[in-house]
Amino acid sequence: MKKASPLTVMLAAILLLTACNTQKDETGSAALVQSTEKAAAAKTAEGDPELMGYDFKQFKNVNITGIDLSSLGEEELAILYAQARYCQAMTEADIDSMRELVSEDIVFTHMSGRQQTREEYFADIADGSLNYFTIGIADPVIKVDGDKAQIRYTSVLNANAYGARGTYRMKGTHYYELRDDSWIAVGK
Repeated sequence: MKKASPLTVMLAAILLLTACNTQKDETGSAALVQSTEKAAAAKTAEGDPELMGYDFKQFKNVNITGIDLSSLGEEELAILYAQARYCQAMTEADIDSMRELVSEDIVFTHMSGRQQTREEYFADIADGSLNYFTIGIADPVIKVDGDKAQIRYTSVLNANAYGARGTYRMKGTHYYELRDDSWIAVGK
């Protein structure tokens, strides 16, 4: 097998990190990954990965773009953090965390228009019918009004959805409600 040049490996790693927030390049070079992560953090969060106690760097499969995190207030950060936490749980098929973050009565609507209850949707993730690899949160706009909030953004999903593997982009709005000091995803 032909060995790739260091420049090719570095460019490939940067592209992968930008597109998918992948943690290792094909050589497994820790120094390259660390320096690329630092550059991505500086671009996304103006060099401050931990804003008001919200560590967005922990979400290894979630890439937030198109927003300066340091420009957000506490409540806006809390909403974005809840959404990122939920997206990370989706990529890990962590159904317990997903249940903590989503109201029992929520209805999920797929790109196709198909609707599912929370438990139907979670069952499809648990059995692998829906397999999310990475999720991008692009250009989020967050509005908070008391104990209600919404986040509008473009989802960039690298997924295998019912046998169709690809990257899917779709705009959507997610609604949140403050319950017992936690932001929970709810229906409109």
